[in-house]
Amino acid sequence: MLIGHYQTKVSAKGRVALPAKFKKKLGGKLIITANYEKSLMIVTPDSYQKVLGQIVNRPLTAKTARATDRFLLGSAFEIELDDQGRFIIPRYLRDYAGIGEEAVFIGIGNRVELWSESRWRLYEKYLDQNIDQLSENLPELT
Repeated sequence: MLIGHYQTKVSAKGRVALPAKFKKKLGGKLIITANYEKSLMIVTPDSYQKVLGQIVNRPLTAKTARATDRFLLGSAFEIELDDQGRFIIPRYLRDYAGIGEEAVFIGIGNRVELWSESRWRLYEKYLDQNIDQLSENLPELT
């Protein structure tokens, strides 16, 4: 399970090192794509196939399905980690997520999210202020 969060530096060219704990669980070939809340999602190719199975089997005539396909598939890139666990965040995704010199990796069970440090700090404040209400609005498991 991928858990925890790790702050890291990002080089001027967009190179960043995946935390060793995440690299050990994910391996060296990954998919990175745009995610919700202006973050990025990093998953294994197998996990990405599961994500796609949840969205791409929707009718092509559904406008929201097409938009979601474009969002998650159109912004996806295959990445390979070097021996030190480093990779380059594609420019398009750095711009989308607003990632500059500082970033934060967040382990979310079966995926990793990558946030700009400043956006993550704002989102943490949002969570601190709203987690009780958000938790109450979760659908009940049956």
